[in-house]
Amino acid sequence: MAGYKPVAIQTYPVLGEKITQDTLYWNNYKTPVQIKEFGAVSKVDFSSQPPYNYAVTASSRIHIYGRYSQEPIKTFSRFKDTAYCATFRQDGRLLVAGSEDGGVQLFDISGRFEGHTKAVHSVDFTADKYHVVSGMFDARTNQSVISVEHGQPVESVLLFPSGGLLVSAGGRYVKVWDMLKGGQLLVSLKNHHKTVTCLCLSSSGQRLLSGSLDRKVKVYSTTSYKVVHSFDYTASILSLALAHEDETIVVGMTNGILTKKDLVPRRRRPAYRTFIKGKNYMKQQDDILINRPSKKHLELYDRDLKNFRISKALDRVLEPTCSIKTPEVTVSIIKELNRRGVLANALAGRDEKEISRVLNFLIRNLSQPRFAPVLINAAEIIIDIYLPVIGQSPVVDKKFLVLQGLVEKEIDYQRELLETLGMMDMLFATMTRKESTSVLQHNTSDEFLENNKIES
Repeated sequence: MAGYKPVAIQTYPVLGEKITQDTLYWNNYKTPVQIKEFGAVSKVDFSSQPPYNYAVTASSRIHIYGRYSQEPIKTFSRFKDTAYCATFRQDGRLLVAGSEDGGVQLFDISGRFEGHTKAVHSVDFTADKYHVVSGMFDARTNQSVISVEHGQPVESVLLFPSGGLLVSAGGRYVKVWDMLKGGQLLVSLKNHHKTVTCLCLSSSGQRLLSGSLDRKVKVYSTTSYKVVHSFDYTASILSLALAHEDETIVVGMTNGILTKKDLVPRRRRPAYRTFIKGKNYMKQQDDILINRPSKKHLELYDRDLKNFRISKALDRVLEPTCSIKTPEVTVSIIKELNRRGVLANALAGRDEKEISRVLNFLIRNLSQPRFAPVLINAAEIIIDIYLPVIGQSPVVDKKFLVLQGLVEKEIDYQRELLETLGMMDMLFATMTRKESTSVLQHNTSDEFLENNKIES
């Protein structure tokens, strides 16, 4: 047994999300920090000036948070009804917010203490809850300059810093309008399953973010307007904001939870000379080279196979930690047991719980083309072994019915594939015949012309 060779785990193509620069960038945030607010978080806005605090509008209160604090450093609660859209001024010293009663209040937040914050101005407006048309207005004349039809109740609008593009969100659509062409529709995006509620632009202006009631945040490229990344959250999203240089992303949800993620600072990598240090060292005459052989440790399933504990080895790779995270290991062990001719012995003699675990693995992975050849053979062996006891356990019977449906569906797919391959073979054969016929006709015409030249 000293010469036991470990089972070779077959490598398969990695399935899943394609790793791009956007994936690496947006996944570089720390574990989110959750803060509980008094109500649904309808607006989050970052100050554009250091220390880049952010205002959170929830229910009838506005809280000011520091970049790295989980408790509000200032609170504004002088609203008789629900507050909306608390937004910082460009210099970060004033904060404006509206309320359900139609009033707009302006707050001075430059005081050192909370008691110094007060409303310095108030204006009354009539509230209008639904806007199907997005418009741009001239601040000097208060007249509409451009008006565009979004087609759905508008939840959020965003103007690019250059002023040339306007983004509107409403319903399931995010639409981009070209203001330089009189409000011409540039692109219409429909990547959410529910109403889009908020929009945000990255600090570089190259990425557009949208939040929706479907609990997802989509990241778009502003050059191709394709989704390059997405975030998943636990509740419907109402508000979204990015800090300076995208160092923090804050999302407000309908359940009153405020989620904050901070960007992990980039670590300085070692210099190149660190990696090549000693690489070109030449052995001197008096040097003694000592090679210490590295001891290879066998995996637990290899130890079981080495000692002929085949059922125990199969049980180990059917554990959820292995069968879900690394199914290729489980498939490789099944393949090895089948090669040794002991797969039927390893599958036999199992109780309801153990056979259910085997069936769950087959149901989960049988339809994958990379595992199908091995698992279909294993499914046939299981059916042959446990066919006499079908009907004794409702749980096992139900799983066998699901497995039967998967096998039948796989057979239908294979039949359709063979039909498609047959049609493709006929097309290729026809094309090859036509090409050979055209070449033969061309050669015949050339010979005819040469014979006429000789006779003349």
